[in-house]
Amino acid sequence: MKLIEAQKRIEKLAYIPFKEYLTEEQFNNIVVNKGKTGQILELTIGLQLSNTTLDFEDGELKTNKCNKLGIPAETMFITQTASIIDELLSFKLFEESKLYKKINRMLYVRINKEGAPENWMFLPPILVDLSLPKYAELAAQLKFDYIDICDILNDQLCLSPDAMLHTANGKYIQIRTKDSIPYHAIYSRKYDRIVSDKNRAFYFKIPCLKYLITLE
Repeated sequence: MKLIEAQKRIEKLAYIPFKEYLTEEQFNNIVVNKGKTGQILELTIGLQLSNTTLDFEDGELKTNKCNKLGIPAETMFITQTASIIDELLSFKLFEESKLYKKINRMLYVRINKEGAPENWMFLPPILVDLSLPKYAELAAQLKFDYIDICDILNDQLCLSPDAMLHTANGKYIQIRTKDSIPYHAIYSRKYDRIVSDKNRAFYFKIPCLKYLITLE
């Protein structure tokens, strides 16, 4: 499925409470399992759950909690870093990075989660394409953040022979811990050692999501 087709299908669901088209069984654990809402959206529009790099043929689906006014209420997960840690530590070109593949073209869907789950609803999707002129400033900042974060990661690991990774912030994106017991350590070939005792991931920060909305 392509992004444009998914966009049309999600637009038909916008502002409709979940109770209008989902069963009570589908609400089960939806509050505890943050990822379940996104999975429900994928299944509702006919997208099969998979482990492929991208959700769609030409881009990615990203969902995020917001209030009734559509204002983002939390950061938004992008991708985990364990498998690409040495690409980051070696400053792989932004345009060739896994991060870029994940965010270059994406469908950003906010979810109003105020009230009981049966009253939650999707908001109209935003199709983001970093190659378009209106996203030029955003694309430039994300590239700057990426390079800056690669620098920060190396600086953190050079502090001592057993130094570990910590949160690394850019203006619009960050890398921080994303893991659960049992934890998954990250090994770096470049440093030939464990560099984090937990898995980590890229996230969009709230200021970036707010900026995205202003471009619509």
